[in-house]
Amino acid sequence: MRKLKLIWDFTGPNSAKTAEHHEIHLKEYIVIKNLELNITGFQILSEMHAIAYMVVFEDHMKPVRDALKPHRGVVYTE
Repeated sequence: MRKLKLIWDFTGPNSAKTAEHHEIHLKEYIVIKNLELNITGFQILSEMHAIAYMVVFEDHMKPVRDALKPHRGVVYTE
């Protein structure tokens, strides 16, 4: 089954800390909803742009998307 990487973008001088903190909430959501995958992370793209992400199976994407409202998504390749 295909995996999708849901991405939240954060911009500004505090983007790295915000993305890092957002990942904590993504991990909490995974535990609460008992999702099969436990792949999350954050990445600093520049000093003014960072992302937080989580990976879900494609059939779980719609409920997660509707609940957490990611900014974008891509197909996840390991």
